Amino acid sequence: MNLATLSVHELLSLQAAAIDELKKRGVLRTTNNPVGDYAEWLVSYALNLTLAKNSSAGYDALSQSEPNKRVQIKARRVTPNNGSRQLGVIRNLETKDFDDLVAVIFNELYEIEEAFSIPHAVISEYSSFRAHVNGHVLHIRGALLTDARVRNIRAELNASNNALKSLVSLAGIGEAGPLA
Repeated sequence: MNLATLSVHELLSLQAAAIDELKKRGVLRTTNNPVGDYAEWLVSYALNLTLAKNSSAGYDALSQSEPNKRVQIKARRVTPNNGSRQLGVIRNLETKDFDDLVAVIFNELYEIEEAFSIPHAVISEYSSFRAHVNGHVLHIRGALLTDARVRNIRAELNASNNALKSLVSLAGIGEAGPLA
């Protein structure tokens, strides 16, 4: 299919159909921007987490191996036009609604560039409160990435992503599978 030959309406319809199909497959939970939902799905599978209800304030998943451990999952998709590594706003940081934050940086093709598990205390040290968004802002760069308390989990996520691709191809879902 040559996307350049499609009208704007056809392109938007194609995107809507792709979002709907990803939702049916359980990859996405909403019809919003897919970056966050995709990251939540991928991280929950890779780290053996149970996704919380969408209405759960302050965390996105619960650990199955460590009872009561709450995980916030944030993601950013960087592109040639926008290389920002700023995650979405972290609200109510002081209430300690999560124990760890998992940050995933995707490239423009939704491939995992970097992924880190960051304890709550570390978030407090490296983020900045911004009144205009009423929350803390965190950039995935610099000294944060060399802090000994921050765990690089890119290999775990990539291994899990590859396993998911294999499972999907074995099941024969879609032409190339949902992750291809």
